[in-house]
Amino acid sequence: MKMREAVVEEQVQWVLSYVQGGSADVWKENVMEELEIGEMEYKTVEEFLTSLKKEFGGGEEELVKAAELRKLEQGGRTMKKFVQEFKRAVRGSGYEGRLLVEEFKRGMNRAIRRKLMEAEDQPGSIEQWYRRATALDRNWRESRREEEKMREKKEQGGGAPKQKQRQNLP
Repeated sequence: MKMREAVVEEQVQWVLSYVQGGSADVWKENVMEELEIGEMEYKTVEEFLTSLKKEFGGGEEELVKAAELRKLEQGGRTMKKFVQEFKRAVRGSGYEGRLLVEEFKRGMNRAIRRKLMEAEDQPGSIEQWYRRATALDRNWRESRREEEKMREKKEQGGGAPKQKQRQNLP
């Protein structure tokens, strides 16, 4: 085969002849239209192949990771464990910046999310969200443990000693 001497348009058409199925058909049609009217945006076949890989290469893995991330919820886990699981799921998902923060907020427990959203100085970066959410969760869990201890003491009759009432002597 003598593709080296063929012009870029012919090389692109040859590659496109192997592109088929689903969203690839729509993309292929768009590139073919650009070829027909002489407005192809690729100067070299390498540029075209890079665009093709960017558009479709590795997409399945990214979609799987993104779906995994969207299903992730804190539930009964500590925020520390949730953050670690979230970070693992983020790798290769394609999420970053604001979208990443939104996914993190969606997955965390409602009470913690509400406290952070109502805070005067909301976290900005994802790292700030991780730190502040972890601290709130830790404080909330500590508070619950303290309340439980107090309730147990009260139920066992071990509450705070009653103060003796002073008798008024005549």
